[in-house]
Amino acid sequence: MQKALHYRRDLLTPAAGSAMNLRELVAEKAVVVFARKGCCMCHVVKLLLNCHGVNPAILDVDELSEADVTEIVGGAPQFPAVFVGGELFGGLEEVMGAHISGELVPRLREARALWL
Repeated sequence: MQKALHYRRDLLTPAAGSAMNLRELVAEKAVVVFARKGCCMCHVVKLLLNCHGVNPAILDVDELSEADVTEIVGGAPQFPAVFVGGELFGGLEEVMGAHISGELVPRLREARALWL
């Protein structure tokens, strides 16, 4: 009998003082989600992207690394902060609005996060 393969998400934790590394990660990955553990809105965004077949890089942000995220997002960060194609897409409202209006899938295709 074959063993089941464990599903591994691209789950990262930013280290303090690594704003440059975070910028490189955002530029390198098609979709990046900055989220807080236990945040229900962050969970909804992750589920929506996963249901579309996107495997985003998810960075769990704590109080220590929030300053690095503030530098990238600009101003007070809103969680979840979703980057698509290296650009800030927005939070839950922007992602859900784009999903409802049909703009999310084409944007994900442009960023090469979706193949079909």
